[in-house]
Amino acid sequence: MKLNYEEISTLGELKKAGYQTTSIKDELRNNLIARIKKGEETFSGVWGYENSVIPQLERAILSRHNINLLGLRGQAKTRLARLMVNLLDEWIPVVSGSEINDDPLKPMSRYAMELIADKGDETSISWLHRSERFYEKLATPDVTVADLIGDVDPIKAANLKLSYADDRVIHFGMIPRANRCIFVINELPDLQARIQVSLFNILEEGDIQIRGFKLRLPLDIQFVFTANPEDYTNRGSIVTPLKDRIGSQILTHYPDDIETARKITAQESNLDERQSSAVYVPDIARDLLEQISFEARNSEYVDAKSGVSARTSITAFENLLSTAERRTLLVGADQTMVRLSDFLGVIPAITGKIELVYEGEQEGADGVAAILLDEAVKSIFPNYFPKINKLEKKDAETPYDELLHWFFQGEGFELLDDFTDAEYKRSLDSIPELNRLVKEHQPDFPENDTYFLKEMILWGLVAHKKLSKNRFTEGYKFKDLYGSFIGGL
Repeated sequence: MKLNYEEISTLGELKKAGYQTTSIKDELRNNLIARIKKGEETFSGVWGYENSVIPQLERAILSRHNINLLGLRGQAKTRLARLMVNLLDEWIPVVSGSEINDDPLKPMSRYAMELIADKGDETSISWLHRSERFYEKLATPDVTVADLIGDVDPIKAANLKLSYADDRVIHFGMIPRANRCIFVINELPDLQARIQVSLFNILEEGDIQIRGFKLRLPLDIQFVFTANPEDYTNRGSIVTPLKDRIGSQILTHYPDDIETARKITAQESNLDERQSSAVYVPDIARDLLEQISFEARNSEYVDAKSGVSARTSITAFENLLSTAERRTLLVGADQTMVRLSDFLGVIPAITGKIELVYEGEQEGADGVAAILLDEAVKSIFPNYFPKINKLEKKDAETPYDELLHWFFQGEGFELLDDFTDAEYKRSLDSIPELNRLVKEHQPDFPENDTYFLKEMILWGLVAHKKLSKNRFTEGYKFKDLYGSFIGGL
């Protein structure tokens, strides 16, 4: 029932309007049913979960379950929990001044019951917006039962001149204060086992126990827990009786394809408007950026159990644009395009977000990031040009022979970081075989993007060990793999 909250300020007016109490789980369920019937999106802005996680989450809400979202870092677990707020009623009435959001028709705290007994239908009513009905707590080893459930407050006892046996001296913790709200505990396995035990009664019977007080508060809370499978072995675990009391455990996952990953990165990237307008990003560059994360998740150097967060691509994209933007500032240009050599700037965003195994530690974080970039180029390359085979028959011709011969005869090719766009294009155009390969294999490719494509041919040949690439202070130098050695002889 939709009430005009601006016109209702007392318990009597609330009763007259015909308000009926609804538990938060029924509230979520009713609003979800209404959305599904209307064909409306329930969890907007979460990509890649349309046919996997979201249907499971909807089923859990329809079943009125407390929920555990289990998945590696950067899989939108907390975002899903926060989006559940949109399934709540816009406004709910509470007894004014209540610490635990007492329902005026079903008061349960001593404060609310005494106030209603004293004032009756004149009891003042406040309205709580759904945006204020979300509580979140990160589980850390220092969290106590007092933080979550509550404890005796000696200052309150002294001020009110009450005995410690009086329940009015209780200071409620976060969970009672989240009554009629969504309460999220992130990284549940990090919570000490004895603290997890304190949640048993709340999940099963809905009541709490503080010190020696016999409190029977039928709390009305939608619990959502998040957990990382890695935590089960590295830091702690969810105690079995607690898992038994959580209605649905839902597994999250990383994007299955580059297109989905690109949507996530585009949505989450924190870009300055001037940056977005000044830097043109070819589609192929966006694909290559996402491919780096895909390579990392399958790399022998990266700890797969730790996962590779979606934040890796997001921060890498921000760094990529900043690298290109910095060049415009240095050369005094207004606009530029992303180059493959700009990907050097994404390495700091990758190194801080991947956990390395022993072999990766031996290579070093920067070395692994460079390897991942090379592997991403190798994976993307066959989508645009003929595959480069590792082993070929003697005297077998390949589409790249003339280009390799050009490098064999020359002194190499330098691509400087601070080239203006005109210098960058002129430099790549100076290699005739690059132009031929692009015209032959990608004749309809957007003209603005062809230079990134030309540069990718060079990086692809390097990744397949057909050319060498050396980094120096001002840029990159591409050379024939053996020509300089033979020339020296």
